[in-house]
Amino acid sequence: MSTGEFYDDLETRDPDVREREMFAAFADLFTEAKTKAPAIGARLGEVDPRDVKNRDDLAKLPVTRKSDLPALQKEDYPFGGFTTVAPGQLARIFTSPGPIFDPEGRRADYWGTARALFGAGFRPGDVIHNSYAYHLTPAGSMLESGAQAVGCAVVPAGVGNTEQQVAAIRDIRPAGYTGTPSFLKILLEKGKEMGADMSSLKKSCVGAEPLPPSLRKDIEDMGVMCRQIYASADIGNLAYETEVLDGMIVDERLIMEIVRPGTGDPVSPGEVGEIVVTS
Repeated sequence: MSTGEFYDDLETRDPDVREREMFAAFADLFTEAKTKAPAIGARLGEVDPRDVKNRDDLAKLPVTRKSDLPALQKEDYPFGGFTTVAPGQLARIFTSPGPIFDPEGRRADYWGTARALFGAGFRPGDVIHNSYAYHLTPAGSMLESGAQAVGCAVVPAGVGNTEQQVAAIRDIRPAGYTGTPSFLKILLEKGKEMGADMSSLKKSCVGAEPLPPSLRKDIEDMGVMCRQIYASADIGNLAYETEVLDGMIVDERLIMEIVRPGTGDPVSPGEVGEIVVTS
C-alpha cells in the first residue's frame, strides 16, 4: 500500500524506460504461456519469444478476440487451454455473459484495480461501499481485492436492495463508493428521499457502463467526486482516471494497442480501432 502522491514508482517511469522494461519481461512471460498453456502454444506456433522486442514485433503475433472465447472454451472446458495452471490451483472461477469463464489467480490484486482506486483518491484506512455484482461475475471481487491491496475495508453490498444499501451507508459511513455510476446516483437520491445522512461519501470509482458528462455532474453536485475505471472481465483494470481529471491512464501491467477492426494492424494516432491488450 502507498500513502504518497503515486501508487508506486512504476507510475513515474520515463515512457522509454517503461517500454524497455515491459518488453524485457515479455520474453519470460511469453515462454511460460507458450509452454504451459496449450492454446497459446498452438496459436503462437514456431514464434521465438526472444524475437518479440518491441511493438512492431508484437503486432506480428496473432490476436485472440474475446468474441472467439465462448467457442474456444466449449472445445476444452473451462478455459479453452488458455491457462497455465489447473482450475483447482486458481483462487476463483467466474462466468461472464457469453458465457465466458474467467480465471482468477492467487496473487494479491490479481486484477490490478488497486491503482485505479488509489487514483480515485482512496487511501489506507478508508471504508469502501462496493456495489459491483458478486454473483458469478468478477466485478465485485475485482474491486474488493484492489481495495484490500490499498489498505481499505470493504462493505460487500453487491447490487439491488437500494434502501438497505442506503441504511448501510448511513450507519457505517464509508468514505467512498465503487459500482456503476447510475446506481450511485440512485443511492444518493434515495438517501435524500429517506432523510439519510450520506455525507460520508466523498469519492467514487465507477465503471461497467457509460459515464456521460451529465451523469458525472449530477453525482458531483451531490458531493461525491466521480472518477471512472475501464476494466474487462478477462483482464481487469485497463485504464482509469485520477483525482486530477485529465484523460485515462493505461494500467502499468499492460501493453495496449489500438488496431484496425478485424486485423492486428496498429492504427495511426487519432484513429479509431479495436483495443488489444497484452497482460
